[in-house]
Amino acid sequence: MTYAPETTAPAAATSPEDGYQQLAKRFRPVFARIAEGAVAREQDRVLPFEQVRWLNEAGFGRLRVPVEHGGDGIGLEPFFRLLIELGEADSSVAHLYRSHFAFVETVGLEPADFQNRWYPRVVAGEIFGNAATERSGNVLGATGTTLTRDGEGWLLNGRKFYTTGTIFAEWIAVTASTEGIEGRQYAVVSTTQPGVEILDDWDGFGQQLTGTGTTIFRDAVVPSANVIQRSVSTTHEPAFFQLVLLAVLAGIGRAALADARVLVRDRKRTFNTGSGELFRHDPLILQLVGHLSAKAFAAESVVLAAARELDAAADPALDLSAVQRYVRGEVAVEKAQLVVPELVQAAAQQLFDITGASSTSKSKSLDRHWRNARTVSTHNPAVFKARIVGDYEVNGTTPEGLHSIGDVPAAG
Repeated sequence: MTYAPETTAPAAATSPEDGYQQLAKRFRPVFARIAEGAVAREQDRVLPFEQVRWLNEAGFGRLRVPVEHGGDGIGLEPFFRLLIELGEADSSVAHLYRSHFAFVETVGLEPADFQNRWYPRVVAGEIFGNAATERSGNVLGATGTTLTRDGEGWLLNGRKFYTTGTIFAEWIAVTASTEGIEGRQYAVVSTTQPGVEILDDWDGFGQQLTGTGTTIFRDAVVPSANVIQRSVSTTHEPAFFQLVLLAVLAGIGRAALADARVLVRDRKRTFNTGSGELFRHDPLILQLVGHLSAKAFAAESVVLAAARELDAAADPALDLSAVQRYVRGEVAVEKAQLVVPELVQAAAQQLFDITGASSTSKSKSLDRHWRNARTVSTHNPAVFKARIVGDYEVNGTTPEGLHSIGDVPAAG
């Protein structure tokens, strides 16, 4: 289903902050509506189809589409600020847009004819999922999902997992191999194409409403114009992919702090081992809230600092080479990955120290913050990122972003 874009352009901003606030004013009412039902959706496992529709109708998916193509054309820092706000409202909703926005970034790196085909669909409210990872059987650097020639087009066959956001999307960017062609390709496939089956079988203990399940392709027809060559990237794409997850984590930190404020402010019971005051006046409880607040603030600040580095790397005035741009953004995001997950998980854990045993009630669902943060943090193991950053700092080695996951090749 598509939506007509707004025809009224936003008023000219006098500063980047003004531009951000104009967009925030547009989306905050939608974020508030999403937040209202977040706990109930979590408890009843209701996928947020309606909430995605609200965002699409408001034009959320076109934030990074250039103005000349009908989008908002915002920079990465204001984009990630908005994504953090959405993550605070519902971390699953923010997460499921990851593949969509990554595809929009990909479109911007392709030739004009490709942009002219896909940007209008994004502006019209269509969103994009992904199908990149396979559970097993594909050798590292390759994929078991294949494209085979069929007349003027291709047939796509394979089975993917972790297809986050696809169940909500109109299109899927599928990573596939083609006989006789080196590397991997992207096949852009309609979710309504015959031969495409999307399953809601994600069973992770966190981020349960992201649609991160299985997608199967059985002779799904792909026009040649929908196939693009993918290679090891020296663009900002790998860093962008990861920074989306870190922004989701920062949103979780903000949500944990918001719950802490309400729980402490409204609590009437106390302990004889404490000050005997209401929790809102107990200095030790306030100290714990202060530490939680600092962790959430630090996580968000690191994410936005990394976003500013990505923006700077893309600045033509700096006259950087492609590799220099890649390194500047990639290193910043990998450093962020080493600290943001720990900060947010610690903040989510500290929420229980602030509120006591009553906070473990299932009716409150406060455990969702830790479960969601822990689940997001498993993406791209931080231990590998630490080694990459250290190798860059000591030896000047160009970082390798995440490009593929697969089985270890058999010994020759």
